[in-house]
Order: sequence, then structure tokens, then C-alpha cells
Amino acid sequence: MKGYEFIFTGVKLTLLSSGALWWPEVKILCVSDLHLGKSERMARSGGAILPPYETRDTLHKLETDIEATGARTIVCLGDSFDDLEASANLPEDEALWLTRLMAGRRWVWIEGNHDPGPIEFAGTHLAELLQPPLHFRHIARVGASGEITGHFHPKAQLHFKGRTVSRRCMLFDGDRVIMPSYGTYTGGLRTDNSVLSRLMRREAIAVLLGEPPQPIPMPR
Repeated sequence: MKGYEFIFTGVKLTLLSSGALWWPEVKILCVSDLHLGKSERMARSGGAILPPYETRDTLHKLETDIEATGARTIVCLGDSFDDLEASANLPEDEALWLTRLMAGRRWVWIEGNHDPGPIEFAGTHLAELLQPPLHFRHIARVGASGEITGHFHPKAQLHFKGRTVSRRCMLFDGDRVIMPSYGTYTGGLRTDNSVLSRLMRREAIAVLLGEPPQPIPMPR
């Protein structure tokens, strides 16, 4: 499986180029911040009109990762939908697509701050998931360890040959992993933001998404 392999709290994990995290020992595939239905939610709330294709693009990427890994458990790490109404408003073909992906697998919806669990869909709905030695939750907690979290959509801003480039990234240190956003229409929080600087140790690594993902010291 191509990607960036690393050891976290004694567990071998792989960050895939898509932004998914693969735990091969227990066949768990973790994705964070899909924000499905964002274009619908923005149109409904009077915001910018975006092409309504992001859900299909995200589901296609997720299907590709599931097939490539043979994952038996999917952990959606919160903010799977842009809000709770977006899960109910998903077009029928997209809802059926998601249902097909869920069939025959353990599917865990972690509650996010945008959606307290997409009640339109089956699966297991949890505030947090403890899968020793890892603890899956949406938002990192100061003082916690062994966390796999999301929420912040980290991105690294790099300066190269007179150009500024911004890339989604995963952050990790000895205490926590902060996942990149998986959804197509999602922004991000720069790694030099004080919120991320306070959460992450000085030796933290940022792994930039790409083919293959590339590790660098976390830009501060």
C-alpha cells in the first residue's frame, strides 16, 4: 500500500495520498471531515453557489480507498456532512452510493461540531471510539495522548522559488495525529496558527498530501 508509513504509540499506520489513514493490523480506514453536501448547504443558506459535484468526488475517492485496502471498519472522524440537514438532503443516487459502501462493513460515525451524527444513515454513532491503544475523536484535547483527531483541516504554506504553495497535510507528534480534511470542498487552518502550535510538540511532523505524501518539519 503506497503512502507514508509511520509508527504512532507502537502502531504502524499509513497516510494514503488521498488523506485517509490506514491501520492494516486491524483493517481500519479512517477519514475525517468529509463535509458531504457542502454545496447544497451553502446554496440553502444563501452563500456562494458551488458546482454540486463535491459529494460524488469524495465518495469516489472513498470507494477507491476502501477497495484498495480491503478495509473492514471505516471510521468517519466527524463533520462527515456539512450540517445535519445536508445528510437528509443528499440526492438519492448519492445516498444509495454511500449505503452500498457501508454494506458488509463496520461503519463508525464520530460526532463532529457540524453534524452530531448523520441520523439518516445506519452504522454506529459515537462521540468517541477507543480502539486501544488509539483514541479516535473529532477535536484534539490538550493533555491527551494516543489521539487520532480531525476538525482543523491543517494545511502547510510553503515558499518555493518565489511562489507560495499551500498543501493539505497531516500533523503528528508523540501525542496525537491531526488528520487532513478528506472532503473536496474544504478549506484549512495553516500550521503556523497559534491553535495548532499549542497542540503540537516542537518536533511535530507535517506530512504533505501528494504522490507520495512527503514529511517535513511542521511549519510554524
